[in-house]
Amino acid sequence: MKIQLNTDINIAGTEALAAQVSATVEQALEHFSEHVTRVEVHLSDENGDKSGQHDRRCMMEARLEGRQPVAVTDHAATLEQAVDGAQKLARLLDSTLGRLHDQRGRRPACPCPGRNRLSADGHDL
Repeated sequence: MKIQLNTDINIAGTEALAAQVSATVEQALEHFSEHVTRVEVHLSDENGDKSGQHDRRCMMEARLEGRQPVAVTDHAATLEQAVDGAQKLARLLDSTLGRLHDQRGRRPACPCPGRNRLSADGHDL
């Protein structure tokens, strides 16, 4: 899983920030690492030089193998709090991949009487 950090002109994209963001994202998404090819993290300060309570924004987009990307956004007072919004992405991935797993595990029901019975090896009787 590759993690790409993008910042706006109001946030210094230092190596320390990149390491911190990568560690947070990897920890939050380690359960999904085999399904996620890349995570793009976009950090911004929406008020620029002005102060504000929830003006730090973190948008994370996860690229999944063979699926459309999914994204979450979190606003907070600090960058660290906004990046902790990675937990939202983990919940979204759990929901998305859980539904995918459920769809693949189900066998469509046939409306024909007597046709939905399966033998022990999963074949129609």
